[in-house]
Amino acid sequence: MKVVILAGGFGTRISEESHLKPKPMIEIGDMPILWHVMKMYSHYGYNEFVICCGYKAYMIKQYFADYYLHRSDVTFDFSENNKMTVHSNFSEPWKVTLVDTGLNTMTGGRIKRIQKYIGNETFMLTYGDGVSDVNIDELVKFHETHGKIASMTAINVRQRFGVLDIDENNEINAFREKSDNDGSMINGGFMILNPEIFEYIEGDGTIFEKAPLETVAKMQELMAYKHEGFWKCMDTQRDKQELESLWENGTAPWKKW
Repeated sequence: MKVVILAGGFGTRISEESHLKPKPMIEIGDMPILWHVMKMYSHYGYNEFVICCGYKAYMIKQYFADYYLHRSDVTFDFSENNKMTVHSNFSEPWKVTLVDTGLNTMTGGRIKRIQKYIGNETFMLTYGDGVSDVNIDELVKFHETHGKIASMTAINVRQRFGVLDIDENNEINAFREKSDNDGSMINGGFMILNPEIFEYIEGDGTIFEKAPLETVAKMQELMAYKHEGFWKCMDTQRDKQELESLWENGTAPWKKW
């Protein structure tokens, strides 16, 4: 199963760093948060990624183009016709497809643009700026059990996002704005989607979290995988500092590898 990662936004809330690089390339523990997300999936054996790039896409492409050298010990011998010797190397078992999905394309449009790389297969989807200790194996089992179009990891945190109305059967029936002190659950990413989802995305201007998800919710085809553990979106500089502190202290809950 392929993993699609949305990594094309401008990251305006963390502009202190995103004016220099895409938000998914902002580092936690000297590695981009995008790398952390990929390592989470790789831990569960999912190693084929399709990354939806946009803002400063070339920086993400350059990172992966040079990944092998960045992770190796290398000698450059300029006295012997610029000979390069790789002494030891470590490379992930990853296949990474980087797709420039447009600078101003909305989330739904980015997903629509990578359809040809997915084909008629079920796929995973998440955001390139959020980490969690969600059990991907259990999420997959959950999706396979209910037979609906989409599964979304639902989390309960004090955040600035829209919330989900979930019934007793774990069906997501609607989205609404989050109010102060609201204990309802929100979209935490880490989704699994059947290929039918592409039918509900019109084009570049489609916000995936609006019409497509709202439509499948009304159809009772969107299920909530409730996660009570750790989840954190790197939305601001403060969020980055919190994640950095967890990593430096060796207490990062998302680090399963």
